[in-house]
Amino acid sequence: MKSVALHNPLAKVLLKSFTFLLLFSLSFNAVAQDAIDEARQKDGRKLFKSLCASCHKLDKKFIGPALGKVEERRENDWLKAWIKNNAELRASGDKDAIAIFEEYNGSNMTAFPQLTDENIDNILYYTTVGEIVKTPEPGPDGYAPQPAPEAPKWLIFILAGVIAAAFLIIASLLKTISELKGAPKTPGLWGNSVELWEGLKRNTFLHVVGTIFVLLLSAYILFGALFTVGVDQGYQPVQPIMFSHKIHAGDNKIDCQYCHSSAKHSKHSGIPSVNVCMNCHKNIAEVADNTVVETEDRLYSKADLDKEIQKLYDAAGWDPEKLAYTGDEKPIKWIRIHNLPDFAYFNHSQHVTVGGVECQKCHGPVETMEELYQFSPLTMGWCIDCHRETKVDLKGNDYYKKVHEELAKKYGVEQVTIAQLGGLECGKCHY
Repeated sequence: MKSVALHNPLAKVLLKSFTFLLLFSLSFNAVAQDAIDEARQKDGRKLFKSLCASCHKLDKKFIGPALGKVEERRENDWLKAWIKNNAELRASGDKDAIAIFEEYNGSNMTAFPQLTDENIDNILYYTTVGEIVKTPEPGPDGYAPQPAPEAPKWLIFILAGVIAAAFLIIASLLKTISELKGAPKTPGLWGNSVELWEGLKRNTFLHVVGTIFVLLLSAYILFGALFTVGVDQGYQPVQPIMFSHKIHAGDNKIDCQYCHSSAKHSKHSGIPSVNVCMNCHKNIAEVADNTVVETEDRLYSKADLDKEIQKLYDAAGWDPEKLAYTGDEKPIKWIRIHNLPDFAYFNHSQHVTVGGVECQKCHGPVETMEELYQFSPLTMGWCIDCHRETKVDLKGNDYYKKVHEELAKKYGVEQVTIAQLGGLECGKCHY
């Protein structure tokens, strides 16, 4: 009977049709399931990022345990009870809940009674599947579209040179064709240049003027070069740790004096200690998603920046897995950028606290700099120009108010500048 069914053409058609419908049904259900899973992943990711990400990571221990594939280690009902009210679960005598509480030194986890079972299921689903990486869909030719590569800069210069050479060749051909048709011959560019050079060699006056011009130009270039000795404007060394002022001072609005606290109290602005960095990075082990830093030398991805934070942990002797200091510290060898000569005296507190000068006045828009560089020349002339232009701020200072009134009468002005107050005296900066 079986062999008859297999050799029956009608039976073969019915069997193939049934197989096709079965595969189509399975594929349709798979597509629908994928759509539902993607929706659950998206909702779970949103809830995880807003409620859980400040204390938990998927792939490693943070303030709390790693939550990647947590459903493989805990039952769903237990997880729901823990998330909604972990204190109540501990009070019930649950051994696992008490053990976790003691493992993390009695840190209380926030309760989320407002979450529904569906919300928690979506969060747990996200911890299981993680991020969904979408690849470009293939086009009609079967190949996925890829970003177009950028043309190298040297190729642009080569093309420009080829175009210029082509124009010269065309001009030469047109001149040759014109002469073949009967037009009078001309010396051309090279011939004109030779005639001009012969005329210059026979003119004594031009020789004298040219010599004087060359001597003056050489002296100007020489003295200009000497005046740039020791001027490091634009200096931008590669630091041992990639620190972005744009992310810290710009995006996160961290005040300059939080890190450089000695600027308002002492001569030097100071280099922040590693402990100052750890005030924040003890709980911030990685940068935000999709964070990218582009410098002149390279492009730093999120993974690259997370490695830079790990360098900070190595310097501080911090174990991000155990959430404890190991005592094995390594000093960070920062490279100094701003450096005045030893014979010049500069006091940060006098400018920051007394004068109320903003950091950007000397250091430029640091909140926009990925890598810090020397913005100002820091020369004597630059300082003098600033003293001549800056008016004395009398707000809340009765002593300067009295001195200002006397100096204003002496100079016949309404508001005295720093220079008129004594800012040009040699002993202020050199003694």
